[in-house]
Amino acid sequence: MRAVPLAARVYILGAVLLSALCATPALSPAADVPWPTAGLLAALAVLWGSALPRLPLGGAAAGPDWCGPVLLAGAFLLPAPAAALVAVPAALLGPVERRPVGVRRLWRCARSALAAYAASYAFGLGGGRDALAASQVPAVAGCPGFPHALAPAVGAALVLGLTSAALEGGVLVTAEGRSPRLAWRGRTLCSLVPHLAHGLAGLTMAVLWRSPYGPAAALLALPPMYVCARVFALCHQERAAHQATVRALVQAVDIKDRYTRGHSERVGRASVMIARELGMGGDRIETLRVAGVLHDLGKLGVPTRLLRKNGPLTPEERGVIELHPEYGHEMVRGIGFLGEARDAILHHHERLDGSGYPHGLAGADIPEAARVVAVADAFDAMTSTRAYRRARPVPAAVEELKRCAGAQFDPRMVDALTRALDRHGWHTPAPPEPRPLTPAGRRRTADPGRGEARERTPGRTPGRARGQVPDRAPDHASDQRGNVPPAPPPAPPPTSPPETVSVPDAAPKTPPGPWRPGPGGRT
Repeated sequence: MRAVPLAARVYILGAVLLSALCATPALSPAADVPWPTAGLLAALAVLWGSALPRLPLGGAAAGPDWCGPVLLAGAFLLPAPAAALVAVPAALLGPVERRPVGVRRLWRCARSALAAYAASYAFGLGGGRDALAASQVPAVAGCPGFPHALAPAVGAALVLGLTSAALEGGVLVTAEGRSPRLAWRGRTLCSLVPHLAHGLAGLTMAVLWRSPYGPAAALLALPPMYVCARVFALCHQERAAHQATVRALVQAVDIKDRYTRGHSERVGRASVMIARELGMGGDRIETLRVAGVLHDLGKLGVPTRLLRKNGPLTPEERGVIELHPEYGHEMVRGIGFLGEARDAILHHHERLDGSGYPHGLAGADIPEAARVVAVADAFDAMTSTRAYRRARPVPAAVEELKRCAGAQFDPRMVDALTRALDRHGWHTPAPPEPRPLTPAGRRRTADPGRGEARERTPGRTPGRARGQVPDRAPDHASDQRGNVPPAPPPAPPPTSPPETVSVPDAAPKTPPGPWRPGPGGRT
């Protein structure tokens, strides 16, 4: 308990005491509790929880989220205090991945018991228990009492999910210091959706349990729910693996070129803004986000010296740069979940007038995803500082996009980005920080041999004392072998004084001109 904050200790202790207070009436001699049914359901909940993978339902890894059908069947068949006791063994025996183990087990017990108690109480309050008792005939489907139990069962399932989500959000606020809005945001919906399906399965179990076929028939409702839960778990694991793959690829590109660090994420965000303005669906929006994030993946195959070169590129260097869309497409060719994002990676440098690369597509022949990413890429490139130019203000970048619309960019995409920027704004990134200079004007450099920083003055060879003049130029090849060649003959004295060149302290700042891609089409 020492690692748990005081507020969380008080919160968990209060939940434990409240759950004990709710379950105590079931232990009194006067309580009419069908203990064989309660014991069988508790054992079934333990087996169900141990066989099922840890599912991220409702933001929890254990408790009413992954024993929902069995706990709801207990809520429908048993009084509220007994239903609370059914949830305790599964919470106690479930695995705990993080410490402190004892505190987490107590918290799971309290949360599961309170959620089951609330669901059973809501089911009885809505008249579901009376309707369920009236349906104890062989012909379950034609019984007049059965349909009247549907609404209370759905209500009980919603109460189970809401109670679990509310309690879990409270422990996040007290234990981790999260704000209430962040603690409960998205948690309620994620908790309610699976519990609606659990409610129907639990009601089916309860009806079959009270039918002449007995508890054995009720077990037939569990295999379909188990298969659905397994499929859901596998889909979640696959989605998590996809996201991890995308993050790893983006980090590789950012590490290669520090001047474009964060550029991929911003292009993905701008692509999402455009897609939403165009009214695209959720799945397609996610695809365009991934396309924007991975559009420069092919730069992993481009030499770093070309990406960081300040001056213009030679035609050969330009040709190497313009291969990066094809490099990126080859890297992701076999990743099926990317979908049309692969086309965006390949064609995001195409132009509407057909003068782009790598295939010179024009107009509607350019995939729509590529046209979205092209606008997002150019916008972030203009509003970011690079090695070969300064950043533009957002209004100037938007005007440049409008000027190039129709020839280079799709006007629909430009208009969509303009509307999105007017509504949401845009945070421009800070320029990369230059290496710091010492007061004497010497630049700090790292000494790989000594593992510490050294000072280097222009015109002086590192590693020599001040005033000592080297008698030869360093020979890197001979230095690596440890051999020192003989000193070369001294050069003849100059016949005329050297020409003095005046270097200004700083180049005058000039306003940026019309935007165009960087040397060699770099963005």
